[in-house]
Amino acid sequence: MSNQVSWLLELNVQAGQQQAFRALMNEMVSATKAEEPGTLDYQWSLTADGTQCHLFERYADSDAIMAHLGNFSSKYAERFMAVLTPVGFTIYGTPSAAVKEALAGFKPTYLTPAAGFSR
Repeated sequence: MSNQVSWLLELNVQAGQQQAFRALMNEMVSATKAEEPGTLDYQWSLTADGTQCHLFERYADSDAIMAHLGNFSSKYAERFMAVLTPVGFTIYGTPSAAVKEALAGFKPTYLTPAAGFSR
């Protein structure tokens, strides 16, 4: 069994915030790539009109998630919530109790592994 945990966070971009959103997205992608080796995937996808965003993230383990959440809380959370509204959050894998506690405010749905593989 893998210790990897991934999630899909579905977001709406708040009206009039597209420019601020894109600047924040680019800043977060650059910093996460440079500073968080345990972040294995960090993919932002947008609808054609730029009003909806899906954020797919995959982590080596729960410790990598906690490192990411520490950076997010201290550097980005306030601006993130000012330009984006979470509308869905699904977490895949078996995150630690600490991760579940840290993300409880987002009211995620947890799906545990049932069958399959990763290469």
